[in-house]
Amino acid sequence: MSTTPIAESFGEPAFRDFSKLCIHTITTRPWAIEEAAKHYSRSGIGGISVWRDALANRNIREISQLLRDYNLSVVSLCRGGFFPHLEAAGRQTALDDNRRAIDEAAELGAPHVVLVCGAAPGQSLTESRKQIRDGIAALLPHAEANGVRLAIEPLHPMYADNRSAVNTLGQANDMAEELNSSYVGIAVDVYHLWWDPDLEQEIARCGKNGHLYAFHICDWKTPTLDLLNDRGLMGEGCINIRQIRSWVEAAGFSGFNEVEIFSNRYWAEDQAEFLEKIKHGYLYHS
Repeated sequence: MSTTPIAESFGEPAFRDFSKLCIHTITTRPWAIEEAAKHYSRSGIGGISVWRDALANRNIREISQLLRDYNLSVVSLCRGGFFPHLEAAGRQTALDDNRRAIDEAAELGAPHVVLVCGAAPGQSLTESRKQIRDGIAALLPHAEANGVRLAIEPLHPMYADNRSAVNTLGQANDMAEELNSSYVGIAVDVYHLWWDPDLEQEIARCGKNGHLYAFHICDWKTPTLDLLNDRGLMGEGCINIRQIRSWVEAAGFSGFNEVEIFSNRYWAEDQAEFLEKIKHGYLYHS
């Protein structure tokens, strides 16, 4: 099976190795975290972002040690958030779960929890954003006590109904500035933000504020067959990832490039072959 993505490559590879490549466990979801870590490490991949489902029924400290034994940096824990609810009891349940996520991140050694902030159908986006802001503020003492930062991830407007009322980097920047904490920043995901005409200036603003915590990459396929689970490999769609990465780096970001792909198609493939495709896309299309 070919490992070459659809689009033409940029020519010269963007990177000499995979030391700045991070892969989210959700990307290779059929692999248990132990299997994923083994394969990532053998490929020279430098980082791993762990989704909470991958930790189910496991000793988190043992997993943390395993990842370090494989020389993998734990880049983030995904995910917290989903703060808005019509009822106060739902908002409290969300806070309790986010505190557990912070505890898990601390035990795993993840520097931050990525927040998919949520939205509540039946109330205005303005009210949902207020509940998000208030929810993050309520978590700050627990985050600070555990040394775990919170990364707001703005999501594409197509998810504004129930997945996130924070839909532009400008909105995320406003919220982070208002919260004004060294424990609150932003995760920039090209899949959600590539369309924004203000993206370059908002990335610069994010970096200037010291709020640029994470950079996620994949591609937007045309046509997109599933709005959630049909993301593309880098080079397989219409996002100019290399340009956006240049803006992120100009803003002072020097962290990992995190591959986060939800794909029914790729989850159905042999994951070792898929990993080779990820590596090719990373080198030539990011």
